[in-house]
Amino acid sequence: MKVLFIGFGNVARRLAEIVSADPSLIDGGLEAVGIFTRSRGSLAGPGLDLARAVDDLKEGGSFAADHRAATTLTPLEASETLDYDVLVELSPLSIEGRGEPALSHIRAALKRGRAVVTANKGPVAFAFGELQALASARNAPFLFESAVMDGAPLFNLARAGLKGCRVQAFSGILNGTTNAILAHLERGGTLAEGIAAAQAAGIAEADPSHDVDGWDGAAKTAALANVLMGADVTPFDVSRQGIGAITATEARKALDEGRRLKLVCRGRRRGSSVETSVAVEAVPCDDPFALVDAYGAIVRIETDRMHPVVIAQEGPDLNDTAYGVLNDLIEIAQGARKGTMP
Repeated sequence: MKVLFIGFGNVARRLAEIVSADPSLIDGGLEAVGIFTRSRGSLAGPGLDLARAVDDLKEGGSFAADHRAATTLTPLEASETLDYDVLVELSPLSIEGRGEPALSHIRAALKRGRAVVTANKGPVAFAFGELQALASARNAPFLFESAVMDGAPLFNLARAGLKGCRVQAFSGILNGTTNAILAHLERGGTLAEGIAAAQAAGIAEADPSHDVDGWDGAAKTAALANVLMGADVTPFDVSRQGIGAITATEARKALDEGRRLKLVCRGRRRGSSVETSVAVEAVPCDDPFALVDAYGAIVRIETDRMHPVVIAQEGPDLNDTAYGVLNDLIEIAQGARKGTMP
């Protein structure tokens, strides 16, 4: 399997370490033919050494300009021209860019009939219908397990485990950073302290506004609505409330009343449309959502044929996200061997 990496940050490097240590994980093995970064240089050519690429970035911070495989191709040009089987798109989420440039990279790969794996929720949140239609027309797998809940088998469950069911609603705690900050407020801390703690733990970005203002939750809500319910919404369509105005006094008052403040993402069918929202809610302490602490996540799926199904995740980290990408690659490799599309 020849793979083009666009984005080679923490998730991609952890994935590279995993498959380098155990190449047998993927049927037929994995050969990197391109590694593209935003600011650390890019490589293109057959048989790139993933373990060496990880070491190069650890030691020097970037790929040397005189590296034998150094390239001046742009990521989009690489998507359009290089010889690869699977595009692994792991560039950062762009709300302001409405999923770009990842969206263009994925579109280019699917147009060529190449498989795509991504952990970037942006393309799924902004253009899932278009991309899925393109993938079907080109018989090209398009998988994104790590886009929501860091590799927990959420989309796999919906695709393979809920056949014959129609999803009527979902709700969830999907942003670990805000969940941890709200827990910090319950202990009497400040918003700034909670953000700093999340940044120190490597969970929050240097600019945590996407988390605090609810944009990450809105993107995940749009992604779930589009994939699980056939909606056509973007993060800008989601009714959005962040946690920036919540105080320790409010958090502790809710706790004294037997409730915990949580940033809850929701989607529900209303006639022919799907209503979506992200808002702070006071959740009763006997609700499973109240048990999600620190950086955990949970989602409840309601269908027309079953009682609600709940998936919870305890303290996901880099390994979980990398595993979700690996799972998708394994599924594509197995499908290629059997001649089937995931």
